[in-house]
Amino acid sequence: MLGERERAVLDFERSWWLYPGPKDRAVGEYLGMSATRYYQVLRRLLDDSEAERYDPLTIHRLRRVRERARRKRVEGRLGDRPAT
Repeated sequence: MLGERERAVLDFERSWWLYPGPKDRAVGEYLGMSATRYYQVLRRLLDDSEAERYDPLTIHRLRRVRERARRKRVEGRLGDRPAT
């Protein structure tokens, strides 16, 4: 079951661009946590089925972002290999 903090993180992530200023500062002001902690909670929520039921659009968007970043890292590593 999602707690209040987890729901607040998902709600914030869904609409953070509405807050004035940098995202990291808004995280502290509106959620009362460090940006590091925020991203730790958010990453954990990406694989949480309760989080997906609570906010499927945000979770699916963030999973796509995560997958693109993973693919880019893998392709970068493969590109560094010498041709055989």
